[in-house]
Amino acid sequence: MHPPVIQEEPTGCGIAAVANILGKTYAQMRAIANGMGIYAGDTALWSDTQYVRRLLATACVAASPTEIPFTRWQTLPDLALLPIKHHQEAGKEFWHWVVFKRIDGQAVVLDSASYLEHNIRTDFEQMHPRWFIAVAMPNAPAA
Repeated sequence: MHPPVIQEEPTGCGIAAVANILGKTYAQMRAIANGMGIYAGDTALWSDTQYVRRLLATACVAASPTEIPFTRWQTLPDLALLPIKHHQEAGKEFWHWVVFKRIDGQAVVLDSASYLEHNIRTDFEQMHPRWFIAVAMPNAPAA
């Protein structure tokens, strides 16, 4: 597995999460995002799921059309976008995007936060997603 992409901007977790899914660098994904009018400095990137869906669609990657309630880590699909660190500012929901992935049956979370010592996380009890977006890579076997 490649080392996780680390966000290069304080608000670039959505761009970094999609880069982690697509196997791109942060710079490559930021250039694609900027070309689509999506910028890390836009706080809507933290509170609207359409931005990450649009970025995934550039690579023909399917994302579930709605957010699916999170119940247990064991029931997640093999690849998913998860929002953690939910909080509200001025009545608006915000979160931090991470990627849940199973690699050879081992569940991990790729967290792009630059302040973390380890960006491949297995401390599931420390993360509290409320919902997730299932992600299906093209030509991937159905789960």
